[in-house]
Amino acid sequence: MAELLPGRLARLAALTVLAFVLMAAFAPWVAPHDPGATDLFRRLQPPGWMEEGDWAFPLGCDALGRDILSRIIYGARVSIFIGVVVVLIATMIGVAAGLAAGYLRGWVDRVISGLVDILLGFPYLIFAVGLMAMMGPGVLNMVLALAYKEWVVPCRVVRGETLAARETEYVEAARAIGASSATIMAHEVLPNILSPVIVVATVRIAQVIILEASLSFLGLGVQPPAASWGSMVADGRGYILDAWWVSTFPGFAILLLVLSINVASQAVRDALDPRFHD
Repeated sequence: MAELLPGRLARLAALTVLAFVLMAAFAPWVAPHDPGATDLFRRLQPPGWMEEGDWAFPLGCDALGRDILSRIIYGARVSIFIGVVVVLIATMIGVAAGLAAGYLRGWVDRVISGLVDILLGFPYLIFAVGLMAMMGPGVLNMVLALAYKEWVVPCRVVRGETLAARETEYVEAARAIGASSATIMAHEVLPNILSPVIVVATVRIAQVIILEASLSFLGLGVQPPAASWGSMVADGRGYILDAWWVSTFPGFAILLLVLSINVASQAVRDALDPRFHD
């Protein structure tokens, strides 16, 4: 039973992530109300408030009378979109830089590694806050601000894997037949180091979602009237004692999605990287 639990937990986590993705993709059809529709007569209505005999607002309403469930569903679009796009951009940049640094070595490695060390010297959230303060709020600026430093994580992983791969027999054989460095990196090294890259990418999506929520909480991310989990938590902090549901439910959505991604990523790691098997 104990041996089956990790597998069952991973499947449950993967299904939870899939449910969030589907919810975000089909938000216009899933959401029971317009997420931006306000009605002050419904202001701070508690969860389960009935309207004409139906449970019209199962998670309650916020200070402007907007349906919290609908806003959570639409907020999933923002969090998942930013998380996936930032990680995709950062992974492409990080893989290219890590391959160049690890395989070419010399001054290329020194320049890239020095830049990585400089960026790692800044706390991620403070760095992103500074960039957002200069560029201004918005989804595009948030993607750029988060991707600006996010690439250093896959870069370090790829550099380390490339340093090991460049000394293997199949790379030596490719050099012996006169293959160029670009060909060796693209066709020999990269396919053999994709597993850790995929694992790191899945883990980093959860981290980026937390950063997006943090920036939106501070008012530097997605701007009203668009729904964002971080801004929803911020909107409800002034009513936490009297209307706990305004902050609690979007905060729980962040917790559930991030936890599910982390658990599912561990299963991906175990499946793709045999070094983690007992």
